[in-house]
Amino acid sequence: MTESQVKYRTWMCLVCGFVYDEEKGLPEEGLAPGMRWEDVPMNWTCPECGARKEDFEMVQI
Repeated sequence: MTESQVKYRTWMCLVCGFVYDEEKGLPEEGLAPGMRWEDVPMNWTCPECGARKEDFEMVQI
């Protein structure tokens, strides 16, 4: 199985609970649908509370 076949993951902000879904992305934040978490810029912040990328954790939903 190649990396491109790995299913999309979901990441949750540990501060406010906001969820980033790789499959959906956040087009309004400049994150295209299908954008993997590792490709989200390091300076990106949570649109709900301003937490940094390092304050997110992968979750199973």
